[in-house]
Amino acid sequence: GRSFHAWILGVVLWATLGAPGWILGVVYLILGSAVTKIQKDKKEALGIAEGRGGRRGPENVWGSAAAGTLCALAYCVDPSMTYKVGFVASFATKLSDTFASEIGKAYGKTTYLITNFKKVPPGTEGAVSLEGTLAGVVGSILIAGTGYLLNLCGPLGFALCLVAAFIATNCESVIGAVFQDKVKWLTNEVVNFINTAIGALVAMVARVVILGA
Repeated sequence: GRSFHAWILGVVLWATLGAPGWILGVVYLILGSAVTKIQKDKKEALGIAEGRGGRRGPENVWGSAAAGTLCALAYCVDPSMTYKVGFVASFATKLSDTFASEIGKAYGKTTYLITNFKKVPPGTEGAVSLEGTLAGVVGSILIAGTGYLLNLCGPLGFALCLVAAFIATNCESVIGAVFQDKVKWLTNEVVNFINTAIGALVAMVARVVILGA
C-alpha cells in the first residue's frame, strides 16, 4: 500500500540526493499529513475532508512526488544545482497547495473562484481564499527553508522556490476551476503532478535564465 510506495520514494531520494533529499521528503510527508488533520471535524461535516482521514494512497504519493523524483534522478545524470532547486520547488509547490487547500477549507472566511472571483463554497475546485493563499505561502517557506538548511538550494534557489510555488499553486487552481470537472482523466493526482511539474520547471528555468547556466 501507501507505506510501501513511500518507502520506495525514500529509497530513491536517499540514493539520488542522499540524506538531505530523504529528510526533505519526510518533512513534506509529516507537515502535509498534519495540516489535513486541522479542523478535520468541521471539514468532514462539510464533506470536504481529505479521503482516508487524510492518509495518502500510492497514487497520492506519486502524484505529489513524481516531478521531484524526476529532478532527483536528473541530478544523478547531471549533478547541477538547478535540478536540486527543481526538486525543492516541486515539494514546496505541493506543500503550498496542501496548506492552501486545507487551511482554506478550515479557516477561509470567503472563498472565490480564481477565474472570475465569484463567491463559491469552500472546497470547490479552483476556489481560493485569503487565508488559504497566505497558508500556501507559509507551506512553501517551510519546505524551501528546509531545502536551504539542508544545502539543497542557496538563497537564490530559496527565493525561486517561493515564487515558483506561488505561480504553480495558482495555475493549479485555474486548472481545477476550468478543466477538472470537464476532463475525465484529470484526476487530483494528475493535477498534482502537473502542479508540481510547473513549480519545478518555473524554478529551474528561472535559475538558468538568471545565472545563465
